[in-house]
Amino acid sequence: MTEIVTFGCRLNIHESEAMKTVIGSRDDLTVINSCAVTAEAARQARQAIRRLKRENPQRRIAVTGCAAQTDADRFTAMPEVDFVVGNAEKLKARTWASLTETSGKLVTSDIMAAYDIALPEIERFEGRARGFVQIQNGCDHRCTFCIIPFGRGNSRSLPPEMVIAQIRRLVEAGYKEIVLTGVDLTSYGPDLPDPLPLGSLVRRILREVPDLPRLRLSSIDSIEADADLMRALAEDDRLMPHLHLSLQAGDDLILKRMKRRHLRRDAIRFCAEARRLRPDIVFGADLIAGFPTEDEAMFTRSLDLIEECGITYLHAFPFSPRPGTPAARMPPVDGAEVKRRAARLRDAGDRAMARFLASETGEIREILMERGGIGRTAQFAAVRPDRPAAPGSFMRVRVEGQQGRELLATAL
Repeated sequence: MTEIVTFGCRLNIHESEAMKTVIGSRDDLTVINSCAVTAEAARQARQAIRRLKRENPQRRIAVTGCAAQTDADRFTAMPEVDFVVGNAEKLKARTWASLTETSGKLVTSDIMAAYDIALPEIERFEGRARGFVQIQNGCDHRCTFCIIPFGRGNSRSLPPEMVIAQIRRLVEAGYKEIVLTGVDLTSYGPDLPDPLPLGSLVRRILREVPDLPRLRLSSIDSIEADADLMRALAEDDRLMPHLHLSLQAGDDLILKRMKRRHLRRDAIRFCAEARRLRPDIVFGADLIAGFPTEDEAMFTRSLDLIEECGITYLHAFPFSPRPGTPAARMPPVDGAEVKRRAARLRDAGDRAMARFLASETGEIREILMERGGIGRTAQFAAVRPDRPAAPGSFMRVRVEGQQGRELLATAL
C-alpha cells in the first residue's frame, strides 16, 4: 500500500483514506497530504519531505493537499519533491496512474472550477475506531485571515443519497460512530438540485440509518446552525453532545475585521440555547490570538469568551499571516505579544478542561474504545479504563478520577 503522511484536519484524514483506494499499491511512492491553515502547518510538511528523502533517497515523493494547491511553486522548487498534485486531482485514479518520470512535476488546475466532491467508496479507516464521511468541500466565505478557500475552492455538497449510502457501508463494516466532515459543514446543501440544509440531512441520516449508534459533527459555524439541527440535537441522543465551533475571536470589531458573520452575543446566545436543548453538551472552539489591530482590551474579550460560552476543548492559535489574504496586509501585533496572548488562551483552555474533567468523577459513561487503551465518551473526553477492550467496541465505565487530560475509570 502507498505510504501517505497526513497533516491537518479530519477532512484530510478522510481524503487520505480515499487516496489509498485510488492510488493502489505503489511501493515506490510516498504522498504528503499537506495543510495550509497556518504557516507552521506548511513548514511541517516541508520538514517531513526533507526527512523522508534523507531516510530513503530512492523513494519518490508526491505532495498534495491545501498547501500544495496554494503554494505549488514552492513545493515544485523543492529538489526532494517529484510530483505536486492539486486538490482537484488527488482523488482521481487517472492522476496517479499517469505520474511517471516523463509526465511532468506539476499536476494541478484551477480549484475554483471544481464542481463536485464525488469520492471512491471507503469501507475501512486504518487504525481508527470511527468512520469519516465527507459531505461538503470548499467555502464561499472569505474570512480575511483564511487561505483555505483558495486551496479547496467554492462550496459544494455531496448528495444526501450518497452520504447515506456511505454511512450504511461503514456501519455494515462495523463502525459504531460516524463523523461528518467538510470545510464549512453548516454551508451544506444550497447547491444541490433539491436544496437541503445540514439539519435536515442529519435528521434524515438518523432516521434512515437506525443501526448507527453515534453520529458526530466536526467543526461548525454556529451562526449557520438551522432549526432542524437544533431539533436533532434536542431529540436524538445518537447525535453526540459535542460541537466544535468556529468562533475565532470574542471582540466585535476584530470579528468584523476578520469578516466573520457573527458577533460576540451570537456566540454566547448559541451556546446557551444549545445547552438548554441538550444539558450535557460540551463545546470546542477555535480562537486566534493577536489578530492584526487587536489590543489588550480586545484580546481580553476573547479570553472571557471561554467562560461565557463554556468552552471545554479550546484550540488556540497565534495569528499566522498567510500571503495573499487581506489580514496579511493589516497592521500587525508584535510577534512576542502574539505568542504571549496565545499562551494565555491555552492556559485558560487548560483550566476549563481541568474543571470539566473534575466534574466527570463519579459519572457512569459509555465509551467507544480506540487504540492505545483509551475510549471516548459521547462528549469526546478521553477515558482510560482499568481493563483493555477491542478498538471499536463500547464499554460502560464509572469515572474514578483523572490523570492529565485523561479520565481514569472502572469497567462495569
